Amino acid sequence: MGIGLRRYQNSATPSSSSPSSSGPPGLGSNSTSTFNLPDWKLDTSTAYRISKSWNSSEPATTRVYNLTISEVTGWPDGYNRTLTVINGQFPGPLVEANMGDRLIVNVQNNGVNMTTIHFHGLYQNGTNFMDGTYQISQCGIPPGGSFTYNFTVPDQYGTYWYHSHYSTQYMDGVVGPFIIHSQEEDDLIGAMYDYDQVVLISDWYHGLSEGYLSDYLASGNENTEPVPDNGLINGAAFFNCALTPGATCYQQDANRTIFNFEGDKTYRLRVINTGAFAEINFSVDEHPLTLVEGDGVLIQPTTLHKLAVAVAQRYSVLITTNITSTDNFWVRAELVEYCFHATNPVLVDSGITAVLTYTDNGNSDTPSYSNNMTAETDSWGDVAANVLCLDLNNTSIEPMVVTQAPDATVFYRVDVSFQIGSYAIDLAYFNATSWKPASTSILYQAYEMLAPGLSSAVVDNNSTELLNTTGPLSLGVFGGNQDQYIINVPDYEVVDILIRNLDDGSHPFHLHGYKFWVIGTGSGAFPYNEYGKFNTTNPMRRDTIGIQGYGWALLRFVADNPGLWPLHCHITWHLEAGLLMQFEVQPKMIAQFEPPAAWAQLCATQ
Repeated sequence: MGIGLRRYQNSATPSSSSPSSSGPPGLGSNSTSTFNLPDWKLDTSTAYRISKSWNSSEPATTRVYNLTISEVTGWPDGYNRTLTVINGQFPGPLVEANMGDRLIVNVQNNGVNMTTIHFHGLYQNGTNFMDGTYQISQCGIPPGGSFTYNFTVPDQYGTYWYHSHYSTQYMDGVVGPFIIHSQEEDDLIGAMYDYDQVVLISDWYHGLSEGYLSDYLASGNENTEPVPDNGLINGAAFFNCALTPGATCYQQDANRTIFNFEGDKTYRLRVINTGAFAEINFSVDEHPLTLVEGDGVLIQPTTLHKLAVAVAQRYSVLITTNITSTDNFWVRAELVEYCFHATNPVLVDSGITAVLTYTDNGNSDTPSYSNNMTAETDSWGDVAANVLCLDLNNTSIEPMVVTQAPDATVFYRVDVSFQIGSYAIDLAYFNATSWKPASTSILYQAYEMLAPGLSSAVVDNNSTELLNTTGPLSLGVFGGNQDQYIINVPDYEVVDILIRNLDDGSHPFHLHGYKFWVIGTGSGAFPYNEYGKFNTTNPMRRDTIGIQGYGWALLRFVADNPGLWPLHCHITWHLEAGLLMQFEVQPKMIAQFEPPAAWAQLCATQ
């Protein structure tokens, strides 16, 4: 695991700053020909521009990042609220590495709540205890505490992200992009583009997430999710402060992101939906999108005009700045309102916008953020509205690197539903189990049960069950917890998991630790008579997939990565309502893990 790697202190790591909690200068003025960036705001125009001079072929090294979690007062769209941020700024800093590097990420929690950091889409092969999932792969980092994530990235590249995996915390600002470079990727698509830009898109709420959560899980609320107040593009957006009279809202700082792009160049846009709820349609007026990557998998170039991005999905698209009709174009991140079960009077326009402006050389006096720069362009008119919250058709895209899906050796079916139970509270279920965080980390419990048992003799019935059971474990096997639905895969298997969505809403499901083949998707009943006839030659591989209401998806993965790996809906409200299950893979190998003492100490002191 990276023995002998050269140590490298990343010079681009932002240092912790002292964020200002006061209002912006010039309060009362609605003019913003210039914009003074507040201390809490990361300048994504430079921080999220990836250098094409990055050397993806240099020898493997160790890269160190320092992340400090804290609360500040900020106004990403002009509306003043408390943010939970990284290194004093929102959004979080760019993390970069080469395939094969070791990452050391030092997290200091100066916030008021627990925290963890999950590196979304990373395999963490051999380091399941670094996956950062609260009360599954680790216990929380307490306020005032710290923890070091130490892992390698030996066999994957592309566009990823990192975020808090404690409750709803990432909604408040604990997010950032994670890019893994490789010579293989450069050889395949590097010549297709001149510049490389990260674009975070998300829905946005004007209050702390924990307040919405208590209302969402209240008695009598039948899975009516809180509707966002706005959306953001790279952490900024316009908002009409007149919609919230009496609130602290700085109209002159309700600024859109401005992309200053050089003309006659091709840009790679790494689009990441870091939101909590909304599927988002991404587009750039008059600029076709050439799709080349999805969830860290290179794709045969496919041209489209609008790209549906479910929560937690990532795509890379290429655009060429060769349009002569004008110099300013709308960049659109349209929240798909058809997915919402309620309305929000503040969300008068779900079409969140930034501006792409052409410059002679990519550098000009044009600000990085503005609320008075606009465009006169129209949205693509040939794309029908998404009225079903549909994921991108995975059968229409083909991985660039051909990989045959092996035949499945085991098959499991799980049903997803919402059910009203005690006290008229509507909870989410995999089959008959609604997840809740356990009293301590499930992996910690498994390690404690298995390691001593394998070093001598199996010590109790629970250890025996973990080692020998194929399929669902007894609900009480971990500390008597009845709310952990876990499928045990004791040995190497090729697993088919059929997810049937019995709910009327779409759900973006994410599997930790793996990429799966999308063997099939559809609506209505699963065609069992077609099982075994689906395309396995080179189906799309990814780690997050949207499953439409009353639909299904058949996913396949090779269970060769030991550990406890969640499969969950990435809509934050649904996860907190219980829409999570787990795979325990190769428990004999879990017993051979060597987690650091600090990992166990987090559980011992909670």
